[in-house]
Amino acid sequence: MKYIPVEEAINAPGFRLVLTAGVPGPWGEAAKSILAYKGIDYTPVYQEGAGENEALRRWTGQTSAPVAVFNDLPPACHWLDLLMLAERVCPQKPLVPEDCAERVDVLGLSALIVGVDGFGWHRRLQLLAPMMMLEQPPEMVLRLGHKYGWTEQAYAAATHRLQAISAELDARLARQQERGSDYLVGQAVTAADFYWANIAGLIKPLPHALNPMPDYMRATYESADEDTLACLTPRLEAHRDRMYERHIALPLVF
Repeated sequence: MKYIPVEEAINAPGFRLVLTAGVPGPWGEAAKSILAYKGIDYTPVYQEGAGENEALRRWTGQTSAPVAVFNDLPPACHWLDLLMLAERVCPQKPLVPEDCAERVDVLGLSALIVGVDGFGWHRRLQLLAPMMMLEQPPEMVLRLGHKYGWTEQAYAAATHRLQAISAELDARLARQQERGSDYLVGQAVTAADFYWANIAGLIKPLPHALNPMPDYMRATYESADEDTLACLTPRLEAHRDRMYERHIALPLVF
C-alpha cells in the first residue's frame, strides 16, 4: 500500500485510515475489511509499529493504529468509535443491527474479541512475554508492555481468558448453525464476524500466498502452545475461512 505521512493527512479531505505500515496488524486488517465491505474509500496513513509516532500523538492524542478520520470529525481511535464512524458514513450496509437484542450481542461479542481484556488483548500479552521476560527488554517492547498492561500475573492469566472467550464464541456458532446461520449473530454478517476472522490470525495466520507477512511476524504468531492453539476450534477456524471466502478480499495487501 502507498501511505501518506501524518503531517500530510491532517489537512487531507475524505476518509483517512492510520495503519501500521508494511504488516497485517489484526486490528488494522479488521478496520480495512469493514471499510472494504461497506465500499468506503480511504487514504492510508503511515504509523510505525511500536514507534514513538509523535506526529500521530499530536494529531490524535495517542500513538497506536488503526485510527480513522473522516473530513473534519474528531479522530476515531477506539475500535467501537471506528466501527460507528463507518456505520455513519455508509449506513446502507450495516454491520451493527438495528434490533436492540442483536445489537447488544454484536457489540458485546466484538468487545470480547478486540476490546480491552478481550481475545486479541490476551494473545498480545502472550506474544510480548518472551521479550518482556528478558533481563533487559528492548525499549520498544517495554513501551508496548506498559501500554497493554503486561505483567507476569496478566501473562499467567492470559491462556485461561483465551479459553473462556473461545468457548463462548464456539458455543454461539454451534447454536447459530442449529438455526441455519453461519454467522455469530442473526442471519447476516456483522462486525463481530469481521473481528473474529482477523483476530484469529494471531494464532494461525493464513498461508503466505494469501498473507505475505514478514517471516519474523509469522513465526511469532505461530508460536502458540497447544492450549492456545486449541482455542482456534475447528468451528471457529471454519468460520474464519468462510469470512475470507465470502467477504474479505485475498491476498491481503499492506
